Amino acid sequence: MSGHDAKRNEPVMFEERYCEGYAGTLYLRIHRPAVARVVLPLVIYLHPGRFVSGNLDETDTTARSLVARLGLAIVAPVYSLAIARPFPAAAEDAYAALVWAHRHAAQERWSARRIAVIGEEAGGNLAAAVAMMSRDRAGPSLAAQVLISPMLDPTLSSCSMRAPNANAMPCSEAYRHYLPHASDRLHPYAAPGLSRRLAGLAPALILSAENDPLRDEADSYAARLIAAGVKTHVARLATRDWSEPMWREMADFLKPLLAPARKRANSLSSTAK
Repeated sequence: MSGHDAKRNEPVMFEERYCEGYAGTLYLRIHRPAVARVVLPLVIYLHPGRFVSGNLDETDTTARSLVARLGLAIVAPVYSLAIARPFPAAAEDAYAALVWAHRHAAQERWSARRIAVIGEEAGGNLAAAVAMMSRDRAGPSLAAQVLISPMLDPTLSSCSMRAPNANAMPCSEAYRHYLPHASDRLHPYAAPGLSRRLAGLAPALILSAENDPLRDEADSYAARLIAAGVKTHVARLATRDWSEPMWREMADFLKPLLAPARKRANSLSSTAK
């Protein structure tokens, strides 16, 4: 995907860290600019894979591009896959990565007050869950959440998911592994799209695409966040690829929210004038 290539030429480095996850040691991969002269904002990045597949080697390009294009650091956890460990393992792993990143902010030279979470597809489900856990567990606080074609509703009952060409079977199989117990399908951390308690969540950017069977549940969740008073921007793009329009939406949304407090204050002051 040509739009996925980093626009900047600054080198990006990665390192490995570990923390305590849901069922033992959780592996984290950190990407950051090779030369960073300031304390950076941070993104917890949660990869796609329908809860049952995906790894960090496959998403290195995404992480490196986020670093290069947006000028931030990335923590990407190897969260539990559902075939071995169903819900709530992956969601708890994602939250554990946030807790670790906040606790080690000074040591790692990123900001504890400028942390966002970005998730794609199944990772979007986990990102929404982390935002809820952050609210419910009194932190660590998030500056923003970005959900890209998120899997939010295990009922798979939206119009776009039930369209003749949607092919809902892969998502159905994924949920069968991730949520083997019927009662879990009503838990807000497993099914954010069904949650009735959305107030107080971090500002949200929700991206979907015209050709995406998940688009209607993404739009529905965005509408419910707005109704709950959550600052929310929703965009439906032409394609699901990491295109230039996607990068622009993400940059326009995240940069003000992840700016240092002084710059945010100056921006608000200028707007007021």
